[in-house]
Amino acid sequence: MVSRSIPFRIKNWRQNWQSLFWSARTRIVLGLAVLIALSIALSITLIRQILFTQLQQRVQQSLRQEVEEMQRLEQGRNPATGQPFNQDSASIFKVFLSRNIPVAHESFVTLINGEIYKTSPNPLPFNLDSAWLETIAQLNYPEGGTAKPQVGTTTLRPTQGDDQQTAATTLRYIAYPLQNDGNQQGVFVVIHSLSREQQEIDQAVWVAAYVLLAVMLVALILAWCIIGQVLFPLGTLTETARSVRGMETIAQPLPVQGAREIAELTITFNEMLDRLQASFASQREFINDASHEFQTPITVIRGHLEILSQTLSDDSEGKPALHHHETRHLAAIDLMTDELNRMSRLVDDLLLLAKAERPDFLELDMVAADLLIEEIFAKSTALATRQWQLVSKASVRIVGDRQRLTQLLMNLAQNAVEHTAEADTIEIGSRLVADSVHFWVRDTGTGIAFQDQSRILQRFARGQGRRRSKGAGLGLAIVKAIAEAHGGRILLQSHPGVGSQFTAIIPVDAP
Repeated sequence: MVSRSIPFRIKNWRQNWQSLFWSARTRIVLGLAVLIALSIALSITLIRQILFTQLQQRVQQSLRQEVEEMQRLEQGRNPATGQPFNQDSASIFKVFLSRNIPVAHESFVTLINGEIYKTSPNPLPFNLDSAWLETIAQLNYPEGGTAKPQVGTTTLRPTQGDDQQTAATTLRYIAYPLQNDGNQQGVFVVIHSLSREQQEIDQAVWVAAYVLLAVMLVALILAWCIIGQVLFPLGTLTETARSVRGMETIAQPLPVQGAREIAELTITFNEMLDRLQASFASQREFINDASHEFQTPITVIRGHLEILSQTLSDDSEGKPALHHHETRHLAAIDLMTDELNRMSRLVDDLLLLAKAERPDFLELDMVAADLLIEEIFAKSTALATRQWQLVSKASVRIVGDRQRLTQLLMNLAQNAVEHTAEADTIEIGSRLVADSVHFWVRDTGTGIAFQDQSRILQRFARGQGRRRSKGAGLGLAIVKAIAEAHGGRILLQSHPGVGSQFTAIIPVDAP
């Protein structure tokens, strides 16, 4: 039993995981996770863009400030002589570089007649392209980044310095040409390297992303717990509804708790339980009353018909022959008796189907499947002359109702008899398949039309072209009800003119 229960446990484990994955709680948390992740991605992108914009504005302001200081110095006096500079670019650059220290990642470059005069700091943390320098040296008015298509920026090769981590150093610059005389053509260039500051922004953004992701995980865990508490009453409602199979299984009214919508649902569910309890009570009373009220008049009528038949038989004793009207009376009595018997069987079948929905319909016990199928075979051979065969026996004990299972298999055997001839074969057998026992009855009779196979197990259903049985079309419905009460099902395989096989799949464990 332990080895057979392993696949059943694996199946339940998979079903539990699937139900957990597709539950409302999981879908809500996944939806929150997607929304939060999108919000974080959008926020990180916006923050990074804002920081880059602020960096560029701050750098541009710093560059302009340096150029303005150069302009003021150009209009001032040489501190060494006390006289105006008189367009002496070398003196202007010398005084400016001695007085001004560039901020971090900023450099000054001075050009005289197309050649680098002095730089600060010295050496520069990057190499200046000669073609770019020639373009800057020929400027006649202030420009920012006219050497490249991107106005105000250019990309130059880095040296072994602070900006070596990138393949190219991103620079922002402003070039300011001095008022030159005929002998000197001076150009002042202030350059700011953005690479290190961009790296710092990227590092800060990544740190913020990691922190936000960690906060998101904590928030999702808290959301999972909170949503579980909110949806807990729904789980209780589901379990209660699943357990309701009859009046005895209806639980007490559930306590009203949870949010407003959940509380209203609980109140409505309790009202439904009250209506179900009243309905089950009414159904049970109807079954009890119908069992008495239907069977009593049938019994009374059958008794009077038997008395009348006996009276006519007594009156005819000693007479040479029965009169014509007496013969008709006896035939009518036989016909009514036969119909009463059929009606009695119909009432018994209907009451049985009604009881199948009650929790006390089955009396569960351990049943040996091999002994059960042997008894069914022995009883079936007495139904009619057929080519009976017992082909297989499952040596396993199952949890079930022996009497109901016997009724199920005998109904299948009776159904096979009614739709076969004496020369046809009827096979009976059972085998263990996974965690269930398959009981089957196979015949070589008329078979069932394909359009009738989907409804043949319904109440009062009859297949077209099949022989008319003595019953009311409830035998297979009873078979289906008994199998489902055991937690199983009925499988039909049939081909017109070839035969049919009805298989009752009954779980080994109790339903």
